Amino acid sequence: MNRDSPGTEHSNKEICKPTNRQKEREHMANIYELTGEYLELLEMASDPDTDPQALADTMESINAEIEDKADGYAKVIRSLSGDAEGIDAEIKRLQSRKSALLNNIDRMKGDLQSAMELTGKVKFKTALFSFNIQKNPAKLVLDDGADIPERFLIPQPPKVDNAGIKDALKAGETLDFAHLEQGQSLRIR
Repeated sequence: MNRDSPGTEHSNKEICKPTNRQKEREHMANIYELTGEYLELLEMASDPDTDPQALADTMESINAEIEDKADGYAKVIRSLSGDAEGIDAEIKRLQSRKSALLNNIDRMKGDLQSAMELTGKVKFKTALFSFNIQKNPAKLVLDDGADIPERFLIPQPPKVDNAGIKDALKAGETLDFAHLEQGQSLRIR
């Protein structure tokens, strides 16, 4: 496909994912047209090492009408939310990769152990490694449906059924030990 053909006017910069965190922040800032004080606020809020008091002071020092200040804050919040979502996606990708690697390790070790057992060579050395098949510590297996004697049960304190209590209160039941509190939080759309 010809990159210069009509309808494909995307530059490599638009197509490629930024690898430099600074470029990514600048890109997000451009999307929301952050300038001056709000760009500084975004930089500070993006840095996990920023002193919370310095961040609060920077937020307080922004002089603007409440509507303009709210718009600026919303732009910074959206940018930070995008960063957090990107981090979540990367965590999931890396966890999936780790799981695949560990599965491959287990499969390879199982195949090698099977080959060693089939050949009868359960212990040997090479120039690089030593190999041997050894017994693992005994593993406890509880039989299905077994009636376990009381002496092998660990007593545990009862757990509170928070969902049940909340449902009862919502249904109008009066409980001496609990009540519902209605909180508030900011929603930005």
